[in-house]
Amino acid sequence: MLQAVIEVVKKVAQQEIMPRYLKVAHQRKTDGSIFTEADIAAQNALVSALQQIHDYPVLGEEMPAERQEALWRAGEEGLWCIDPIDGTSNFFNGLPYFAVSVALMRHGRSVLGVVYDPVADEMFWAERGSGAFLNGEPLPIKEQAPEFPRAMAAIDFKRLEPNLAQQLVASPPFASQRNFGASTLDWCYVAAGRFNLYLHGGQKLWDYAAGSLILVEAGGSLCTLTEDDFGAGNLWQRSVIAALNPGLFDAWKEWIRKRQ
Repeated sequence: MLQAVIEVVKKVAQQEIMPRYLKVAHQRKTDGSIFTEADIAAQNALVSALQQIHDYPVLGEEMPAERQEALWRAGEEGLWCIDPIDGTSNFFNGLPYFAVSVALMRHGRSVLGVVYDPVADEMFWAERGSGAFLNGEPLPIKEQAPEFPRAMAAIDFKRLEPNLAQQLVASPPFASQRNFGASTLDWCYVAAGRFNLYLHGGQKLWDYAAGSLILVEAGGSLCTLTEDDFGAGNLWQRSVIAALNPGLFDAWKEWIRKRQ
């Protein structure tokens, strides 16, 4: 099944996404985020192809909220969760940081995750209990972590409470910070050791379904801003504290929670 999903994701990226790169008009959803013809075409292609692998319900980002909730309830025994293009604003503006994300979930937990960056041709994947990989190479790529004050953090500031965001800007405990605008890839970069720390104020299900599994299978740690059990967070709007290295994770979590 994993190999079949990998092949589907790559095919959809090649046929539906990359031919439209920088060539499509965009619209805005009610929450202000962008979507394009490529998002819809990729989602439709993924739904069709994944259900040929296994006829589970397919929950996609570009679906009405009522439909998403109904699919979630119907998918207890098995659910495909997809983000056809994570980082659509980047995709539309020509910034080469976006990805296709597919997760298979059972009983509310991810058991398989695939995230593909079609520009870099980097395919990240994981199955529960079987490790995480990038183009066939085990993750992490970089295992030696810096000390906390020398770490690089991936942080989405706009979804954090103002007080915490202000303290992170005024007195950061790390060396530098990045935010590239595609959560599914952020997870994978943490799993690979490219980012040392990760913080996000609120992700949707399709943002974390595949990436969180990839990080865990790479040996990383994660929680929410308020829950040590990441899976206990709000399904539809889940915050993230994460790191690959256990010592960095503990220091990062402690620093954040003391300043909320």
